[in-house]
Amino acid sequence: MLIDFVPDTSGVSLAESTGFLKAPGGAPANFGDDEFGHMLVNILKKNGVNSEGVCFDTHARTALAFVTLKKNGEREFMFYRNPSADMLLKESELNKDLIKKAKIFHYGSISLISEPCRAAHMAAMKTAKDAGVLLSYDPNVRLPLWSSTEAAIEGIKSIWNEADIIKVSDDEVTFLTRGDAEKDDVVLSLMHDKLKLLIVTDGEKGCRYYTKKFKGRVPGYSVKTVDTTGAGDSFVGAFLVSLGKDGSILDDEGKLKEALAFANACGAVCTTQKGAIPALPTPSDAQQLMRSKSK
Repeated sequence: MLIDFVPDTSGVSLAESTGFLKAPGGAPANFGDDEFGHMLVNILKKNGVNSEGVCFDTHARTALAFVTLKKNGEREFMFYRNPSADMLLKESELNKDLIKKAKIFHYGSISLISEPCRAAHMAAMKTAKDAGVLLSYDPNVRLPLWSSTEAAIEGIKSIWNEADIIKVSDDEVTFLTRGDAEKDDVVLSLMHDKLKLLIVTDGEKGCRYYTKKFKGRVPGYSVKTVDTTGAGDSFVGAFLVSLGKDGSILDDEGKLKEALAFANACGAVCTTQKGAIPALPTPSDAQQLMRSKSK
């Protein structure tokens, strides 16, 4: 997790911004022992998230990201993390018992960029896999954090074949394949033997799903977009909630489509406010959007 600084005015560059709103966001919950770190842990607790596995680093700061919102709500990032606490997680700091008890172990690719975090990431994945936990991967490409485009593609693909579930955006399909993300054969080149489900998010158009038995598309929900930060995480978080409750949705196309429609609604609601965590919806927020659009 980190602190996103979001301009108080949309459609301006970072240099043109006159003020920023502080918004909790980011993915890895590893903090500096500083005010922002403690603020983020308090936000986890306030939202009923178990924070047992959280570490505070006394030698590094909590990461910051300055996020520019373009006129269409899309983003550009500038990161402050050299090095930040999330890069310094060590294998010895992992709470492996917590990982073994999980139904799903979800991760991104930013933790693969540098040591010691990469080794901790690999050890955590192995712990989860050995315990029979489902592995869920959202690469969450952030090119400015990698040394080069080639390093990003190589790093992201280095653990590709381990995952049971992968979620990518249409832009990430293009980035990883150099092909047309709209074409099924391009998307299917990302499938591997162990993969139970590949999801491609298409922004407001919704998402596509691919398994060994079936594939299809689930339409999205049109809303007034303010800030797309956190929409992908909102989507995948909502989907994993459904999967955690009922593992059979991976084999039942009807249930899978319901879960993905709910995830689409959660992603859509998240874009209607600034910031990632502050904009995350409750189940009733998402259900209300689904009802209003089905009339």
